[in-house]
Amino acid sequence: VEYELKGINQIAVRSDIGLTFAVGLRHILRQDPNVIMVGEIRDLETAEIAIRAALTGHLVFSTLHTNDAPSAFTRLIDMGIEPFLVASSVEAVLAQRLVRTICPHCKIEQKVERDYLIKIGFPEDEIATAKFWRGAGCDECRQLGYQGRLGIYEFLLLNEAVRPLILNRAPASTIAQKAMEQGMRSLRHDGWNKVRAGLTTIEEVLRVTQTEEHMKGLVEV
Repeated sequence: VEYELKGINQIAVRSDIGLTFAVGLRHILRQDPNVIMVGEIRDLETAEIAIRAALTGHLVFSTLHTNDAPSAFTRLIDMGIEPFLVASSVEAVLAQRLVRTICPHCKIEQKVERDYLIKIGFPEDEIATAKFWRGAGCDECRQLGYQGRLGIYEFLLLNEAVRPLILNRAPASTIAQKAMEQGMRSLRHDGWNKVRAGLTTIEEVLRVTQTEEHMKGLVEV
C-alpha cells in the first residue's frame, strides 16, 4: 500500500504468505463494499471472483494486460471465463498508452510524404490540411525533442451490437470493427488527433500502437 486514503480499505498482496489477489478479493467481499478495485486480473481464480462480485451488484474496477480494449474480452475468455459471464458483467473497457509530448521550446514543423501517411493509416481526407511537428532538440529537453508525456485512449462501451460478438467468441479484430462502427475511437485514431493538435509525433503514436501485424505492413517504409 503506497498511500493511505481516507474511506478506502486497502489490502497489499503478499503471495509469499498466501495472500494472493484471489484471497484478498474474497476477504474484501465479506465487507460488502460498494466499489472494489483489483490491481490486476492475473489468473482464472481472480477473474471468477471479480466477475461474481460484478454480477452481485458491486462496481468493480481492474486491469488486464492486452494490446487494446477489444482484446480484454478475448483475454478473459482465454483465461476460462464463459462468454455469457463476460458479456453480462463487463460494462466498459478503457485502453491507454503514454506518448511523449513534443518539447515546446524547440518545436518545428515537419514535412511528411503523403504515400507514407497513407501506408500507416493516417486519414486520407485530412492529409491535405494536416500539419506535423517534431522537436529539433534543445537544452530544455536535453536534445531529445520531447518533454513530458500524455495519454492516448480507446474507450469501448458495451452495447447490444457488441455483446453478441462476445457470446459467439468473435476475435478481437471483429469486436474492434463493430465497436468502431458504433463510434469507438481507436488508440491510433486518438493518437492521430494528438498529432494533428501538435502535441506529439507520428513516430510516438506508431511506437505505442503498432502490433506485430502493423509492423509487417511497415517494413518497407
